[in-house]
Amino acid sequence: MEKERIIETLNNYKEKKINLNEALNELRDLPFENLDFAKIDHHRTLRNGYPEVIYCKGKTIPQIVAIFAHLREKSSNIMLTKASREVYEALKVIDKKVEFNELAGCIALKRRKNKKKGTILIVAAGTADLPVAEEAKFTAEFMGVTVDTVYDVGVAGLPRLLASKEKIFSAKCIIAIAGMDGACVPTTAGLAKCPIIGVPTSTGYGANLDGLAPLLTMLNSCAPGVSVMNIDNGFGAGYLAAIIVQQSK
Repeated sequence: MEKERIIETLNNYKEKKINLNEALNELRDLPFENLDFAKIDHHRTLRNGYPEVIYCKGKTIPQIVAIFAHLREKSSNIMLTKASREVYEALKVIDKKVEFNELAGCIALKRRKNKKKGTILIVAAGTADLPVAEEAKFTAEFMGVTVDTVYDVGVAGLPRLLASKEKIFSAKCIIAIAGMDGACVPTTAGLAKCPIIGVPTSTGYGANLDGLAPLLTMLNSCAPGVSVMNIDNGFGAGYLAAIIVQQSK
């Protein structure tokens, strides 16, 4: 539940537009609502500024639909990650305004416009890394951040990355995403003066170890200013980048 909705409810009660029972009914699910299989955190927006995000992987479609429906009663904007087209089709029955980015595996309901604040740059080493990159982009845009992208610029063709050096030089925060050896991330960090959020992906052959190899490369970056997310965690990167640029002056 957003702060604005709570203030509206309290003002309506103060001005006698609603009675005490109606006000209590509106606020009854604070701070969370227990559905047995899920406890919906309606206070998340008050504490963190953004509503709870639904992670779809491992949940059944009926569970996802129920969580979405209850969140929708209290939150204007809702985001889901690791979502399939089947989930999207089920949610469209509840609200036709839901948006789906199939490559990112993300769904969003946007009923209240966020004020645009800040810009980030997303650098992706290869086309195979785009699902993670698009998840990061979708997340940051959901949070009200403008996103610029530079895709398919891995170190196997270094001139491709250097061709975008002006964007890297001027960026306020960069999400750099790479599988294989992960070398694109410390290379980007060596060109930038802003925070770098590295995201290793599971893209690669056997010794890539499902993303462990690029993870270790990024953790051992010689170039300073690199923080590292978990493997394939585009959502976490987009969320962190949005917070960084929105809080910077």
